[in-house]
Amino acid sequence: MTDREQRRTGTREFDLVLFGATGFTGRLVAEYLVKKRPALRWALAGRSLGKLERVREELSALEPSAKELPLVAADSMDRAAMDGLARRTRVVCTTVGPYALYGSALLGACAEQGTDYCDLTGEPHWVREMIDAHHARAAETGARIVPSCGFDSIPSDLGVLLLHEQLAARGGRLAEAHYRVRRMKGGASGGTIASGLHMAERMSDPQVRRVLDDPYSLNPEGGPRVAGQEDWLRPRKDARTGRWLAPFFMAAVNTRVVRRSNALLGYAYGREFHYDEAVDVGRGLAGMARAAATSAGMVLSGAVAFGPVRKLAQRFLPAPGEGPSREERESGSFDIELLGVGTAGERVLAHVGAKQDPGYGATSWMLGESALCLAEDALPERGGLLTPASCMGMKLVERLRAAGMTFQVQAT
Repeated sequence: MTDREQRRTGTREFDLVLFGATGFTGRLVAEYLVKKRPALRWALAGRSLGKLERVREELSALEPSAKELPLVAADSMDRAAMDGLARRTRVVCTTVGPYALYGSALLGACAEQGTDYCDLTGEPHWVREMIDAHHARAAETGARIVPSCGFDSIPSDLGVLLLHEQLAARGGRLAEAHYRVRRMKGGASGGTIASGLHMAERMSDPQVRRVLDDPYSLNPEGGPRVAGQEDWLRPRKDARTGRWLAPFFMAAVNTRVVRRSNALLGYAYGREFHYDEAVDVGRGLAGMARAAATSAGMVLSGAVAFGPVRKLAQRFLPAPGEGPSREERESGSFDIELLGVGTAGERVLAHVGAKQDPGYGATSWMLGESALCLAEDALPERGGLLTPASCMGMKLVERLRAAGMTFQVQAT
């Protein structure tokens, strides 16, 4: 029996392996999966067996059956070990970043072994490298490789899909979409900061810089390009609403994922589709001041790309394995509004949100449900380097609604 047949018939040892279960976000995802108690054969994996045993002990306090969870010790830098892990399971869910440093061997192993995969990366330069290296092989083996299954970039990707579905149900087609952060409260973990610092360091590489500067960097070669899709760092006023907009720090990741989804879905949103993201900071002089302050913060954060500033920042920021407390996560929230405009001028409005810290509380839901969706749901038999919308689509939307997230859409 081939690896692909073993994966589809469920004859592999595990349905799901959570790799990185001892890290800050990994522990949150493990806790989420334990609370869900899926009828799956799943395991905790990471580099240190001792740390995995401690995590399993902590989980068993929440759910006694967790004491029976299998443990898999493996080093992310050992390709043979990653191949062995990927052969044992139908799905791998990984939180081990920065992915450009620690994720390539595991993703490559999953592509080779026909194993479905999801992660939390917000590193478009690395995703581009993985597309070039593994998309074709994953398509051959049937491995559904789905990066960016957290706050990067599920609200964006599935929010736009909602707009598309609503217009399509009315016989229309999406022409443009505008993502606006209305409210966001949450903290950052050391792992996320480490990924950001590593990406800043890589920006000195001209090839990496070209990928980060290209609004279509994740799209297939030779596809259509629409003018005016470049990222912007200056405040501006929304001509539709009169409200001030500030740049959104995650737009450089999310917009590229959404455009790749459009391409992988056969340009369902149109070959002239326009998409942008921003933070809505309000009206009048107060809104203008907030937009200017946010823009200035974006410029200052770019200074981290310089070695001396980066080294200084590392002394004062959380280290990997650290992050916001449970109280901080549960007091966090986010509310995102997406306006869709159809080719005939029709308008639809979507809201995506959660009453949880976006980067950790809600992200653990998003990644956990993405892993379960890959493991449990009937999805298209299509392999390759995919996106949440092009791989899991509305099935993942329904899962996240059931988990407590808001995904609403209506005509305006």
